[in-house]
Amino acid sequence: MHTKAQRIITSVLLVTSLTAGAVEGVRPTFTPPPTVTSSSIVQIIFSLLLVLAAIVIVAWLLKRVNVTQHKSGNLLKVLGGVAIGQRERIVLVEVNDTWLVVGVGPGQIRTLHTLEKQEAQKTENSSHDSTQHENKFAKLLSSVINHQPASRNKNAS
Repeated sequence: MHTKAQRIITSVLLVTSLTAGAVEGVRPTFTPPPTVTSSSIVQIIFSLLLVLAAIVIVAWLLKRVNVTQHKSGNLLKVLGGVAIGQRERIVLVEVNDTWLVVGVGPGQIRTLHTLEKQEAQKTENSSHDSTQHENKFAKLLSSVINHQPASRNKNAS
């Protein structure tokens, strides 16, 4: 019986080794890579455009919200500005209850005029039209420029 079991085991091992050799000798059939169709290209382009649009929208929202100005400890706010040269600007800055008209140039910053915040709010409340609202800073700047030489003459005498 011991010999009969050895013969069965030997025949099973022989059959297994023959089938294993036969399987190794057979190569799998060639499967071509998936074909690129116009619908798959359109889907890829649409996905890329969707990601780019999401990036632009997030950037616009972050700029719109302006996280740095909404912090409770921030005492300075830049309300507006206008370029008067290639590297020079006039900027309206709010500090607590005061508005400062500041000239900014390369390497220097000068205060041109100081205004009370409540005076500016009265002029803001009187103009509800959108075009007047857009020109508010221009009007304020021109009034400051018109009054500036008179205040310098008083300081000089």
